[in-house]
Amino acid sequence: MTGSPERPRTRVLGVTLDDVEHPLEPFWRGIIAYRLLTLVTVAGVTLWHLRTGYASPASALAVLAVMTVWTAVTSWGYLGGLPGTPDRRGRLALVDLGVSLATMATTPLIVTDAHLDAGGPGMGSIWTSGAVLACAVAYRITGGVLAALAVSAALVGSKQRFGVLELGDIQLLVLAGLTIGYASHVLERTAARLRRLAAEQAADAERERLTRSIHDGVLQVLAHVQRRGAELGGGAAELGLLAGEQETVLRSLLTGGAGSTDASGNRDLAAALRGLGSDRVTVSAPAHPVALAGPVADEVEAAVRAALANVAVHAGPGVRAWVLLEQLSGVVEISVRDDGPGIPEGRLAEAEAEGRLGVSRSIRGRVSGIGGTLILDTGPDLGTEWVIRLEPSDR
Repeated sequence: MTGSPERPRTRVLGVTLDDVEHPLEPFWRGIIAYRLLTLVTVAGVTLWHLRTGYASPASALAVLAVMTVWTAVTSWGYLGGLPGTPDRRGRLALVDLGVSLATMATTPLIVTDAHLDAGGPGMGSIWTSGAVLACAVAYRITGGVLAALAVSAALVGSKQRFGVLELGDIQLLVLAGLTIGYASHVLERTAARLRRLAAEQAADAERERLTRSIHDGVLQVLAHVQRRGAELGGGAAELGLLAGEQETVLRSLLTGGAGSTDASGNRDLAAALRGLGSDRVTVSAPAHPVALAGPVADEVEAAVRAALANVAVHAGPGVRAWVLLEQLSGVVEISVRDDGPGIPEGRLAEAEAEGRLGVSRSIRGRVSGIGGTLILDTGPDLGTEWVIRLEPSDR
């Protein structure tokens, strides 16, 4: 079980990490308390009417003993069992429902008609509604409502009566199942958002730590290479320019991130591509998130990086590149264009034959692996444009 006092707790907006990881624990403990209180109530009513309300007092006491034992069993089970064991409380809730229905089924055999005619409760009485609450927590709205209907049917069938008293009980059962089921659903969704926020906070903290350490090392070296390259000129100037671009990209990653994966396993491709911008690379992307499955977004980003690397290495100094991300009617399209001299006809096939598989593996292979479409438009003095197209089925 979680929440031991010795264990330090991380807080997100005043909520402990235990609350975020196990948001329904208070509900399960509430069910345990409810079951204990209703058992005491049923025991008191049973003992009070033991001589007058039951055809077989011994059988009534036997059923009460079974209810007591079962309450102890469910109390232990709803606490979550031993630490590290699988959570089987959903299954236990279904068994609990079956035991409650069986308890109610003994009413015609034990409770007298006179007692029922006088408005007396059947066997189990309010204690059986605990199973409805447990099913609502375990299976949300659907489980709560279905369990309430099952107990309501057993109530009418066991008492063989349907009056104002039974109608009121049925209304309370359905309302309880619906309310607790809805509350569990909302709480679980809220916890998922808090888990995502906790992950983002952890990523921000790690990014700050890396920023402090990298700032004193890598970034200063890249800045120095850029300055010295500009001073030396020639080939060193091109190296300095590349170092300056990488410094810009690294600073962007450290300060703004590159689209972390959310709780659903999706990643914002727009945020990831913005991190590729530099003095020579202009990135245009929608202001809203463009969510793709994490692995798909990773492959697209890697393909775009490879295309930009080809621009930096082969297109020559001073060449600019533009990355455009669009999402229209569910289709995601990424364009990587430069104003360089273009790729000569047959050059890619020649490079592949020589064993240089950068374009083949880094761009075409990645796009093909995620089921996307890759289009190349290039020519002398026309520059080069790669277009990656992802249909909804590819994501």
